[in-house]
Amino acid sequence: MAGLDIVVIAFVVLVILVLFAGIKTVPQGFRYTVERFGRYTRTLEPGLNIIIPFIDKIGARMNVMEQVLDVPTQEVITRDNASCAADAVAFYQVLNAAEAAYQVSDLQSAILNLTMTNIRSVMGSMDLDELLSNREIINDKLLHVVDEAVGPWGIKVTRVEIKDIQPPKDLVDAMARQMKAEREKRAQVLEAEGSRNAQILRAEGAKQSAILQAEGQREAAFRDAEARERLAEAEAKATKMVSEAIAAGDVQAINYFVAQKYTEAMAAIGTAPNSKIVLMPMEASSLIGSLGGIGAIAREVFGNGGGDAPSPTRQPLPRTVPVRNPFDTAKREG
Repeated sequence: MAGLDIVVIAFVVLVILVLFAGIKTVPQGFRYTVERFGRYTRTLEPGLNIIIPFIDKIGARMNVMEQVLDVPTQEVITRDNASCAADAVAFYQVLNAAEAAYQVSDLQSAILNLTMTNIRSVMGSMDLDELLSNREIINDKLLHVVDEAVGPWGIKVTRVEIKDIQPPKDLVDAMARQMKAEREKRAQVLEAEGSRNAQILRAEGAKQSAILQAEGQREAAFRDAEARERLAEAEAKATKMVSEAIAAGDVQAINYFVAQKYTEAMAAIGTAPNSKIVLMPMEASSLIGSLGGIGAIAREVFGNGGGDAPSPTRQPLPRTVPVRNPFDTAKREG
C-alpha cells in the first residue's frame, strides 16, 4: 500500500504541474505569441488562456500600448549648406504582435534608426529659413515616410515631432541682425507713411478751410451787396417821395430832408473821440431853419393843440460852437 500511495501522489503532482504549465494569464495591454516546436501558431489575448503543456510555449511578449521613443540630437545639413542640430520624439503602437515579433529584430532600434535617417533626408531637402518656420510640414512628412516604412512590421507610427532645431551661434546672430534691420526698415517705412498721411490730411484741412473761408467771404459780400442795394432802394424811395411832395407844392418836405441830413452830419461830428471844439464853416441859421421846417411838418401831421401858435423867435447861433456829448444832453433833459 505504501508504494501505491506514492504513485498516486506523484500522479496528482504531475497533473497539477501540467495544469499550471498549460494555463497562461495575459495582462491588459500585452499580447503573447504561442510557438509550437519553434513555429508561431497563435496570439494570446488579455485574460486567461490555455496552451498545450510541453508542446506549446510563449514566444514573445509584445506591449501593444502606445509607446514613446526619444530620438537623440543629430547634425543636419540643409539644402543651402547650413549646419544645424535637431532632435525629435516619435510615438508608435504595435497593431500586429506576430509581425512585430517575427518581421524585425530589435523593434525599437529599428524604428529609432529609421526615424533618424528620415529626419536627415527630409530636413536636408529644405532651406534653413523653411526649416525654422515650417515645423508642421516637417512633422507631416516624417510621419508619412516613417509610418509607411514600418507598416510591414505591424507597427503604427502615430506621431513624429521635432523638439528643437539649433542653428550655429554665428548664424543665429546674423539672423538676429537681419531681423533687427528688417524691423527698423519697416518702422522707417511706417513713419514715412504716417508723415505723408499727416501732410496730406493737413493739406486737405487747409484746402477745406480756404474753401469755407472763400464761401463765407462770398456770402458776406453777397449779404453786404444786398444790404447796400436795399439801402439804396430805400434812399431812392425816400428821395422820390420827397420829390413828389415838392412837386405837389409841399416845400416843408425838402426842409425835413435837408434838416435830417444836417442832423446826421452834426451827430457824426459830435461823436468824434478827438474833437472837443469844432469850427463849423456854415450858417447855423440854415440848420435852425431846417429844424423849424421839421417842427412845421410835425404840427401839420399831429396838430398844434387848438390853434396855430407863432413860432418863437430864436437868436442866431455863433459860428464857433462847442460840441457837447449827446448823452450829456439826454441826462440834462431827463
